[in-house]
Amino acid sequence: MKQERGQFSSKLGFVMAAAGSAVGLGNLWRFPYLTAQYGGGIFLLVYLLLAVTFGFSLMIAEIAIGRKTGLSAVKAYGALDRRFGFLGYLTALSAVLTLPYYSVIGGWVIKYFVSYFTGGGGAMVADGYFEGFRAQGWQPVLWMGLFVLLTMAVVMLGVKRGIEQVSKFMMPALILLLVGLSIYIMTLPGALEGVAFYFKPDFSRFSVKTVLAALGQLFYSMSLMMGIMVTYGSYMDRKTNLETSVRQIEIFDTGVAFLSGLMIVPAVFAFSGGEEGMLASGSGLMFNTLPKVFASTGAGWVLGGIFFLLVFFAALTSAISIMETIVSMVQDQFGWKRPIACLTVTGAALCMAVPLSLGFGVWSGLRPFGLYLQDFVDSINNSILMPVVALLTCLFIGYVIKPKTILDEVRQSSAFRSAGLFTVITKFVAPVLVTAILITSVLDAVGIFPI
Repeated sequence: MKQERGQFSSKLGFVMAAAGSAVGLGNLWRFPYLTAQYGGGIFLLVYLLLAVTFGFSLMIAEIAIGRKTGLSAVKAYGALDRRFGFLGYLTALSAVLTLPYYSVIGGWVIKYFVSYFTGGGGAMVADGYFEGFRAQGWQPVLWMGLFVLLTMAVVMLGVKRGIEQVSKFMMPALILLLVGLSIYIMTLPGALEGVAFYFKPDFSRFSVKTVLAALGQLFYSMSLMMGIMVTYGSYMDRKTNLETSVRQIEIFDTGVAFLSGLMIVPAVFAFSGGEEGMLASGSGLMFNTLPKVFASTGAGWVLGGIFFLLVFFAALTSAISIMETIVSMVQDQFGWKRPIACLTVTGAALCMAVPLSLGFGVWSGLRPFGLYLQDFVDSINNSILMPVVALLTCLFIGYVIKPKTILDEVRQSSAFRSAGLFTVITKFVAPVLVTAILITSVLDAVGIFPI
């Protein structure tokens, strides 16, 4: 049964929703840590260059495929060439793997946000607080369930009344909060050293690993290769300028990542031992180190509350896009109504997320439940599945349906000023870089070329 396709009401609605998808935990949590790990300013420079070339081309491709076919990713690739229908299922797998992981961390964010605004922020500075909370068994599961239900409530409302309206509010609010907090933190003693580290490229620290790490971050940060942009493209009006829209999404996404680094890197330099403190914080930076940073200012409950409200906005808009992508795929595959598809996806997400959450507590001694979730997603999604989908997508566009198919779709709404860049990146540059990621990931897994 053919489902009636939702549609964004305006270009602004599309840009805000797509930017909301791209802006998430990858920007606020992962990007600052990688910036410190790979040399500060040099990593920032490489990332920015890749974002406006490689990231731009892949996002153009996905959105154009969605708009041209009017289908979610699970059906869109097959509609253009039946032999590549399997690509849609690979993107679906990536989204399905990501939603439970995102929901668990989203639950942690809600817990911290609520605690700060209910007077419990002081306890978070204690060593081992975060690990103790995660190990409490069912309490983290309840917070995770709340996050999933909030996500479902927005997706249930549909494209215009749910996703678009929430994104129009949350994205500007997130930017304002982030700018304000960044300005404040840069006034703290010792923060300017972190600003210098963040802005000044040290070319002696440039390496192949810097490029590969920045490239891997693009997938995570820009919501690429999970079917999200294909799905959102299928809701896009054909009169909307596709090229300009993608540039605006990039500005939002890269701008938030940039501001996140400008906020977190100077903060850790000021309170936690500079670059060494940043690296020592590792993946627990957001939940272990930043509460101590906020407490050191004398206004910890205010800064902490605002920060985790900001993170909650980012996590929720990204989770909404992931769930919407899966719901859209289910509707296209089975012809179900939106409410039934939403309830089914929510139930499946909860079933997958509960054991992952318990893996930090009562089941922590069992494998694979005891593995760190971010390591699991990085190794499966960012380092293997997404690069595979990216490589196949580039080969699909460059040598099967040809770049002209995408160029013609973009030109339906405007001239494509970056057509030459898109063609070169898609046919020649991207396949080489993505293949390098895959090879490096395999070598990393066996300990030959650790990233």
